[in-house]
Amino acid sequence: MPIKPFPELHVNNTKTALVEGNRCVSYEELNSRINCLASGLLGQRRDLEEECIAFLLPASVDYVTVIHGVWRAGGIAVPLNVASAVSELDHYLSCAGVSRMLVGDGKQKSLSDLCKALNIELLTVGDVISDSAGPLPEIEEDRRAMMLFTSGTTNKPKGVVSTHKTIVAQITTLIDAWEWIDGDVIPLFLPLHHIHGIINILSCGLWAGATVHLYPRFDIKEITQAVTAGTFTVFMAVPTIYVKLIEYFDSADETEVRQICEGFKSMRLNISGSAACPVNLFMQWQDLTSQVLLERYGMTEIGMGISNPYSGERRAGCVGQPLPGVEVKLFDERDNPVISESIAGEIRIKGQNVFLEYWNNTEATTKSFRDGWFCTGDVAMVEDGYYRIMGRSSVDIIKSGGYKLSALEIEGVLLTHDDIAEVAVIGVEDEVWGEAVTAFICLRQGASLNYEELKSWCSGRMSPYKIPKTIRIVNSLPRNAMGKVTKPDLRKLL
Repeated sequence: MPIKPFPELHVNNTKTALVEGNRCVSYEELNSRINCLASGLLGQRRDLEEECIAFLLPASVDYVTVIHGVWRAGGIAVPLNVASAVSELDHYLSCAGVSRMLVGDGKQKSLSDLCKALNIELLTVGDVISDSAGPLPEIEEDRRAMMLFTSGTTNKPKGVVSTHKTIVAQITTLIDAWEWIDGDVIPLFLPLHHIHGIINILSCGLWAGATVHLYPRFDIKEITQAVTAGTFTVFMAVPTIYVKLIEYFDSADETEVRQICEGFKSMRLNISGSAACPVNLFMQWQDLTSQVLLERYGMTEIGMGISNPYSGERRAGCVGQPLPGVEVKLFDERDNPVISESIAGEIRIKGQNVFLEYWNNTEATTKSFRDGWFCTGDVAMVEDGYYRIMGRSSVDIIKSGGYKLSALEIEGVLLTHDDIAEVAVIGVEDEVWGEAVTAFICLRQGASLNYEELKSWCSGRMSPYKIPKTIRIVNSLPRNAMGKVTKPDLRKLL
């Protein structure tokens, strides 16, 4: 049976689906607009037949119209990062074989040369959308629907292709696990070229019949005012956003902070993801708002695979248990299943939530699977049935002095130091240790710290072989659009 990711049961619903500034758009109006956009994309064709259509749009009604319009017309949606450099866009567009790209007003001039060189038709939503909707194709569930690019934190970004069936599985799993309801209201300020914003917030919200408030960026004053007003029932963010909120509390007056914290307290759910949530941050947020953050684990290729429970214990430093319909197993370096708790292994995933392929990259696709299991490259341990992420095998597992160390674990301890605001730990090639633990540290305002002081502080808080051999004090850490530290860029600082 054909499946469309947009929830058809809301087609005649006059309830508000999207809020953009002062504009409210109902489900009925949104469905009509999407059908007109899909018809405009089709022109005289009956089906786009998996034509790759890229778009460079911030969180907006236009963005939602385009992504669903492409799906309904039978194309492959290729959402791109609005903050991308032209050289990065060149890679994405070339890799995907894009034929048309939709952009916001004012973007055409800066992209005209690139699109001309790649023979891509550059359009705005106004150029494409029809006055009325025509017949649309029926879309089989196994058809390709979306291409997202990997973050590129460990290698050159690859195009991750998901089918309509994949997208539906990713959405419906979270609808059940996080108990979405049509009365939910959620802000969306995260980048919309990433699984977190597209699936976890936007798609789940619309599937449930909820209301999504769209923000082109994280405006802390605007969003905290809405929080204070009791606008939202659900809040999803990356750890960096929670850190910024706590920093903002330090500069705001006591009454404002109390009102904001009460606004968060009244919500039914706060979620943290896309990067590890430090235990210290988890506890701080709970102390301030009484919200126990729900941390989960996912990636571009699988959507979400593991989650702390909505109802039940949410453990600091853990990402929880496998979601319904998702099989998770740990494997050692010899591809043998890890059968004992407290032994680390690579996370491998099976389920309808797993992507179809890397676009035009058969070799990478083949290498990423073992006996039907998708190899995530992330290392974890299971403790009392809960998964704890140790890090990415290529950048977060440090082999030093015969030990395998988790950079994330070391970072978590260092973040409890009163003078440390942010930290990233990597292994640096060393003749004695194999890899020497090296910490890049951002200090709190007015603080100072030298290596001997830190080494003394670490004693008794972590095993001697985990203590950094070197520290570098830096003003900021390099991050991608989702706030995740790009550790390969740290090596350039050396």
